[in-house]
Amino acid sequence: MPRSCDTLSAPSCPDLDSILARYPAHPRYLLAALQDIQAAFRHIPREAMVRVAAHMGIPESRVYGVATFYKALSLVPKGRKTVKVCMGTACHLRGAPGVLEALENALGIAPGDTTEDGAFSLETVNCLGACALAPVVMVEDTPYGAMTPARVASMLEKERDHAV
Repeated sequence: MPRSCDTLSAPSCPDLDSILARYPAHPRYLLAALQDIQAAFRHIPREAMVRVAAHMGIPESRVYGVATFYKALSLVPKGRKTVKVCMGTACHLRGAPGVLEALENALGIAPGDTTEDGAFSLETVNCLGACALAPVVMVEDTPYGAMTPARVASMLEKERDHAV
């Protein structure tokens, strides 16, 4: 996976042209191209949408429509790690609201926001499919089951140590 960067011109940033070169100039590759751009830049920059549209020969409005339709894609920069709090029924009943509040306090952000240092973004989701672990928090691909407000600080410390 490409190293994340904040702008299309950052020195350590993968060249957008090299990402687009992986895909034929056909609209069927739009979502895959946007996912690669998201992975590289931690969001879909406006300039990237314009260039994707030109590369694939489609209107910019179609690129924008796809980029805003899928929750996994973002037009604003995301943190290096995304913390997802399950708010499904099982998690909610077992204390997810308290876990979310502890995360908001520890990170100093609300769901949908990113910490000032760019380390974490906080999101709520309807279900992570791990009801037996409720309440569950997912940081990237790592699940933290039976989460409690008291365990939030140690989880964040562990994840911050491993933040890319």
